Amino acid sequence: MMVGVTDESSSPAESAAGDEPAQPSPPRRLRLLLSVAAVVLVLDIVTKVLAVRLLTPGQPVSIIGDTVTWTLVRNSGAAFSMATGYTWVLTLVATGVVFGIIWMGRRLVSPWWAIGLGLILGGAMGNLVDRFFRSPGPLRGHVVDFLSIGWWPVFNVADPSVVGGAILLVVLSLFGFDFDTVGRRQPDGGEGTVGRRQPDGGEGTVGRRQPDGGEGTVGRRQPETEPET
Repeated sequence: MMVGVTDESSSPAESAAGDEPAQPSPPRRLRLLLSVAAVVLVLDIVTKVLAVRLLTPGQPVSIIGDTVTWTLVRNSGAAFSMATGYTWVLTLVATGVVFGIIWMGRRLVSPWWAIGLGLILGGAMGNLVDRFFRSPGPLRGHVVDFLSIGWWPVFNVADPSVVGGAILLVVLSLFGFDFDTVGRRQPDGGEGTVGRRQPDGGEGTVGRRQPDGGEGTVGRRQPETEPET
């Protein structure tokens, strides 16, 4: 007597769904954003505390001649000593930026956007700590700057972090990398497909999306066809 063999293999649709790589979850990217921000914030606070304790205002300490020096300055303005005299306005703007980045971080998918926003968030929070807790008082506190390079205004760790994060986000936007996608967004509105597994179970394409809407096929596994009878 023949014993029937039951095919327990999953259906093609189930196999394709199982092979599809999971998209990075927004909470995971939010953790990356907050981790980068925390590193910048801790580094900024520690260096400012050391600067206040070890440096004397008006007495620069040479690092490389007169070109690079440790110079303690109390800054009432924005990054690199700009917009002095608008301390409370800058404080409110920075506070809004912090809450905006945290809200946006809940929708993040791109790790590079998470890093860029984390740099901005850490720098903004670093200077906000000074605004709230240093003299002459809350919302009007002066930011501690301590590094002078040539003709450039004296700055701290938070300042280049904010500027660097902003530059990174501009570059990502120019090259088509959006905050809510993994890869590069194509001109037709689709996402980049480099390294992604296709719904038919084949490997992700290496080529770019073609003008006619089709996908490149370099390195792509073709669907199996049934033998002719």
